[in-house]
Order: sequence, then structure tokens, then C-alpha cells
Amino acid sequence: MSNTFTKIKETFRLLKHIDFDQLSKISQKVDLVKVMDGFSKLDDNQLKGLLKMMDGDGKKKELPPINGDFYELSDRLSAEDRALQLRIRQFMEQEVKPLVNKYWLHDEFPFELIPKFGELGLAGITYNGYGCPNKSFLMEGVLAMEMARVDASIATFFGVQSGLAMGSIYLCGSEEQKQEWLPQMNKMQKIGAFGLTEPEVGSGAAGGLTTTCKRTVEGWVLNGQKKWIGNATFADLIVIWARDLDDGQVKGFILKKDTPGFSVEKIKGKMALRIVQNGLITLKDCVIEEKDRLPHANSFKDTANVLRMTRAGVAWMAVGCARGAYESALDYTRKRKQFGKPIASFQLIQNHLVEMLSNLTAMQTLVFRLSELQDAGQLKDEHASLAKVFCSLRTRDIVGQAREVMGGNGILLEHDVARFVADAEAIYSYEGTKEINSLIVGRAITGMSAFV
Repeated sequence: MSNTFTKIKETFRLLKHIDFDQLSKISQKVDLVKVMDGFSKLDDNQLKGLLKMMDGDGKKKELPPINGDFYELSDRLSAEDRALQLRIRQFMEQEVKPLVNKYWLHDEFPFELIPKFGELGLAGITYNGYGCPNKSFLMEGVLAMEMARVDASIATFFGVQSGLAMGSIYLCGSEEQKQEWLPQMNKMQKIGAFGLTEPEVGSGAAGGLTTTCKRTVEGWVLNGQKKWIGNATFADLIVIWARDLDDGQVKGFILKKDTPGFSVEKIKGKMALRIVQNGLITLKDCVIEEKDRLPHANSFKDTANVLRMTRAGVAWMAVGCARGAYESALDYTRKRKQFGKPIASFQLIQNHLVEMLSNLTAMQTLVFRLSELQDAGQLKDEHASLAKVFCSLRTRDIVGQAREVMGGNGILLEHDVARFVADAEAIYSYEGTKEINSLIVGRAITGMSAFV
């Protein structure tokens, strides 16, 4: 009898807490009799699991931080260098990231950023003297990665200024040229460009430059064209590489933007690195004084020294592009919900993310060691070429998977990954194609040249 009264009492208690309007709505969607029958067949453990899922622990789950440096390679930096890395990251996140999608879409350059870059004082980061920071090649790589993590175009602009243009003067220039240009370029008061590639000469630049120079009583006369020259439309000076008609050797020159016979046309219609202002340069009887010839640039070997010094930076840019895509994709999958829960909780999505992180971590450890070799003076062409091949290939994979986990939203600029997908294609090709870099490595490991 007491058992019956207990059941009646419990029934009345339940009735007091039932919202019959809500119950009516639920009954229109599901068969409540079947639901109750299903609940009655659950054992204690199943019921506890169901209640835990429904109630939770009352606290919002703390997710791990989004960090593409899975092996914590940044811990190997000194405290000073780690602080510099975080300073660069903050600058890119606060000053650059809010602007890049708009400028990328409109194929324009954010000139308002140039004075802010100048305040950083990081251009020519590895050079000793002339107002430059004299940091390690490792920090130069970290700088390139942090920039490309937000935008590869900005990283490319900076790489042309800091590496190719300033590097040509630093390695091949006279002391007077270094004193004149490098301090101003470090502060971004003067912008440089690097004129090597031509309309019909890309990979074959070592022996096939068609831009010519000839010494006359008036000075050096330059004729020819250069194509795909980053920063060319607004640079104050352009380092031009030309073949001497008298001895057949490649020589380097500092050409100022107001030189008569110099003209530049912006290359339009690009699908990648759209913020970078690439130009088609035409040189028609441009006269350059002897004092503006780079005295230590007398063959393509000297040009190659500049390229060798900067090629590691391109591998780091590929890492940055891949890291930006991975971190953007991870963030998206933790916020995007389908079927009532974040898609990051789905097995197939996690598989994509882990594959992306695996490739990214392999790339990071490779370029880290590459820069250690460079700092130790042991860097060879084949070391830099292997990094360029591997990292640019894996970046393609990572950005593709990042777009895939985002579904249709992956093609929208607002999520950033679409930009990374496009820009990865340019990184894949510039500073030596996969094929050329592969042949450099192949020659090193076999002892046989397969170049034609």
C-alpha cells in the first residue's frame, strides 16, 4: 500500500514540473510512447551517460589554444628572439590582417603600412651595420613565416625589399652604395625591387639573359625587359641584372626610378599574390653611371649568391602560408556546427586536421634546421632547394585540405583560406620552380647534372 502512495506522490511531483504546452509541441514531432518505451529499456550506465550529455557539468568546455607550432620549436629561440617573434605577430594581427582581404580583392597595395614597417626597423634583418638588426638567419625565417601566416603578399613585398634588393647591395655593392641605400631601405624610406626574370627568361636566367648592358663614354647603356618584378610600380630603385655585350658576363646595376628610358607597366589579372604589385619593366637606352654599377656583381655566380641567401626565406614563407591556412581551418571547424555539434568533433574532419598538422610540423622542423645550417655557414644550394621543393608542395596539400574542411565557405575571402589557396600557387613557382630545384638536389645526390 505504501508503495502505491509513493508512486502517486511521485507522479504528482512530476506533474507540477511538466510544461504541457511544450509537451504538446514535442508530441507533434516525435512519438512520446516510443520515447518512453526506449528510456525504460536503458540500463543505469546508459541513463547516466544520457543525462551527462544533456546536463553537462555546467561549465563551458575549455578548448586547447590554436597553435600551429605543435612541437614548440619557438622554445628553442632565445628570450629576446621569442619576444621579437611575438612583436611581429602582434603587428601582423593588428595592423595588417584587418586590411589584406580588401586590398587583395582590389589588386592594390596598402601604402599606409610602409611607414609602420619602417618603424619596426627589421628590413635587412641579418645584415651587420647600416642600421640593420644583425640577427640570425633563423630569425629572418621566423619573420618570413609570421608575415606569411597572415598574408603571403605582404611577406613577399618585405622579402623583395629586405632580401633581394637590399641583399644585392649588401653582397655586391660598394661601401658607398651600402652607406647610401641600406639605412634608408631599412627604415622603408626607399623601396627597392629586384630585376632578374624576363618575359622569355625565367628558369634559364643563368645563361640566357636578353637584357644587355654596354659600357660607353656616357656610362652603362641598358636595353631589354624584365617581367614579374615585385614592387616595381612604386620602387625608388631597382637592381637590374644584365648581360655585358663585351664579355658576356652578368652584371648588376642600381637603377633609379626617374632614369630616362625606364618605364614600368603593372601586370594585371593575377589570381595569386594580388597585393604584390608586379611590373613589366622596359629599358630603352637607359644610361647608368659607373658609380651605380654593383662592383662585386661580375657574373651570374654573384647573382646566385643573392638567390641562395634568400631562397631559404621562401621556404619559410611556404610554412607561414600553410600555418595560416591550418590555424584558420582549425578555428573554423571548432565554431561551425552541423547536426547539432561542431564539425571539429567529426572523425573525418579530425583526420584532415591531423594530416595538415603532420605536414606543417615536418615543414617547420625542416626549415628550422635549414636556417641553422645557414647560420653555421654550411648552407648549400641543394639544402635550400630541397626545402623549397618540399615546403611548396606540402603547402599546396595543406591549403587544399583547409579549403575542404570549410566546405563552400572555404572559397569566401572572409575566412582567409581562399587567399591562402591562391597565394600558395605563386609560392610554388617563384624563386625556382619545383623542377629546377629538384634538378639542383638531384645533381647533388647523384653527382650527375640533368640540366639541358
